[in-house]
Amino acid sequence: MLLDTAPWIYLLEDHPTFAPKFTGLFEAAAAGEVELALSTIALAEVLTGPCKAGQTALAKRFEAALNNYRVVPVTTPIASLAAQLRGQYRLKLPDALQLATALEIGADALVTHDRDFSAVQGLRVLTG
Repeated sequence: MLLDTAPWIYLLEDHPTFAPKFTGLFEAAAAGEVELALSTIALAEVLTGPCKAGQTALAKRFEAALNNYRVVPVTTPIASLAAQLRGQYRLKLPDALQLATALEIGADALVTHDRDFSAVQGLRVLTG
């Protein structure tokens, strides 16, 4: 499964309301029941908050934690597919890149907390 940015942030920041919605997924991954992946777009988005706040050490801890999962770089085929998906579903570029990455790796689902994916067809979109 490819996770969009928000679930990672909720987990890393132990968000009191939203982290519990995704805890079971991370527990399943820890038990080897499911593989979790993130795009380099999600990695950049997760690290933006600590970097903006000047919290370099926190950004490095977040990056180290995320590198325990499959990190998928944006490739030319992913970028090309994202352009098509952006036009088809009227997604913002980061969301189109997330969706394209999920499709490119053959993910079973895209896990998000974003309603912008509601029109997507051909891939399960799970929202917390």
